[in-house]
Amino acid sequence: MMPHQPSIQHQISIQARFRPEMLERVLRVVRHRGFQVCAMNMSPMIDDENVNIELTVASGRPVDLLSSQLSKLMDVACVEILQPNSLQIRA
Repeated sequence: MMPHQPSIQHQISIQARFRPEMLERVLRVVRHRGFQVCAMNMSPMIDDENVNIELTVASGRPVDLLSSQLSKLMDVACVEILQPNSLQIRA
């Protein structure tokens, strides 16, 4: 068991095709990876077929794990970590 690490907030930008189930998948992955949603904003892009989702999440886990899982989701085109506030831990 790893000791409890303090929560660190991260901002993530996601560009995806607009589908009602896509947002549910994103939120499920966030929860399953041990992150808590602190803030969320979703806005349509110019073409109205795609959306931009801005998420602020918190966890003691590395945000790269969440980013890589989100990028694998169907309908997700791009995932970008906007403010990596965590320290990189080398193994």
